[in-house]
Amino acid sequence: MSCAHNKEIQSLNNGDILFRGNQQRGLSQAINKVTQTTRETNYTHMGICKLANDSVYIIHASSKNGVCMEPLMDFCRPNNDTLYITDVYRLKTELNVNINSALTNAINLIGQPYDDTYIMERPGYYCSEFIYYIFKSDSVFTLNPMTFIDPATGNFHTDWVEHYQKLGVNIPEGMPGCNPNGMAAEGKLDFITRIQ
Repeated sequence: MSCAHNKEIQSLNNGDILFRGNQQRGLSQAINKVTQTTRETNYTHMGICKLANDSVYIIHASSKNGVCMEPLMDFCRPNNDTLYITDVYRLKTELNVNINSALTNAINLIGQPYDDTYIMERPGYYCSEFIYYIFKSDSVFTLNPMTFIDPATGNFHTDWVEHYQKLGVNIPEGMPGCNPNGMAAEGKLDFITRIQ
């Protein structure tokens, strides 16, 4: 099953940032609850586009595989799940970002583990930390105090409480970090297309 029409694939460039959303399950729902800024920025995962040999690949920090590079279709529809949406964004031209340098950084990190604590000083990378890091030399994205509080209740979201209890780590409330929704809303990116 293809996750994109040819027109959508042809619109992709090296360095495009893909944002994936699925608010139906587990930590994906918990991420949305505590980070969603508008209905348009409803994302829980992200990666960077790499074109090679007439194929489209996405380099990203996967909770299952760590930092990896996989075909576009596998990124858009993990396990052939059709509940996901994927939006393509491109860094604004006026930022003069060195895309080749960012992609080199990304490729050099393939094989690094996933950081499921979401604490930036810890080994490994979570998805938005990975994107933040590969563009760090161009100062593209900013870090902000993280929150794991459900705004509807004013308490820590129960999925986050369970997640950190299993890890034996205190919830890193207020520590510097980033998330896909916040990065999509920073004003550094132009929306290009939605991959269906």
